Amino acid sequence: MTFWLSFVFIVGFITLHLLSKNMKFIRAVPRSRFLSIVGGISVAYVFLHLMPELGEYQENLDGEIGNALWSFLEHHIYLVAMVGLAIFYGLERLAKLSKRKNIHDQNSKPSAGVFWIHIGSFTFYNAIIGYLLIHEEFSGSWGMFFYFVAMGVHFITNDKGLRETHKENYDKYGRWILAGSIFAGWGIGLLTEVNEIVLSILVAFISGGIVLNVMKEELPEERESSFAAFIAGLTTYSLLLLLL
Repeated sequence: MTFWLSFVFIVGFITLHLLSKNMKFIRAVPRSRFLSIVGGISVAYVFLHLMPELGEYQENLDGEIGNALWSFLEHHIYLVAMVGLAIFYGLERLAKLSKRKNIHDQNSKPSAGVFWIHIGSFTFYNAIIGYLLIHEEFSGSWGMFFYFVAMGVHFITNDKGLRETHKENYDKYGRWILAGSIFAGWGIGLLTEVNEIVLSILVAFISGGIVLNVMKEELPEERESSFAAFIAGLTTYSLLLLLL
């Protein structure tokens, strides 16, 4: 049952990646209230599900690891979340600086090298999300469903941001690679299983990345984001997760 449900959700993730281009009702500027709502949903999931889970991982692993490096991470797993946030912030700055250098070119966009670095990082990011669909500790089918909703709407936000940055390169190459990476991560999850410390690192990294990727879309003034819509998504999804 879990396999088939995860398969349905993976197909859903891929479909969202490939079809988000056709969601014309979602505007980047001024920012659609829908995007602000789904930003709140993703952040709520990170802080009410993924972050508390990291605390549980630390408790379970306490004293179980002998290696000095792993032992250090055992007690400071939130540093990985911070690193994930910093990495995606750096990648975003790299893309913006490259785009600014090419501002006088027709249809200004980052260089090809920056495009592939950016897409490569999100390939890893998406693969982790696909992998966790198999190995995340969900509270039954509803738990997996809430994960699918939170990550699915997050993919829509990422698609909009990456398309705005890289333009036709994203539609021609990026979205197909990212859709495939979700399936690849899920497939790896079916065939392999890592220990708890590695799993906690993956969860921490993706948590930091999600927070940064949501807030970078919400905060810029030119986005004209809706704080009320963001709070509505955050509050509503938080209540659903707490009830779960």
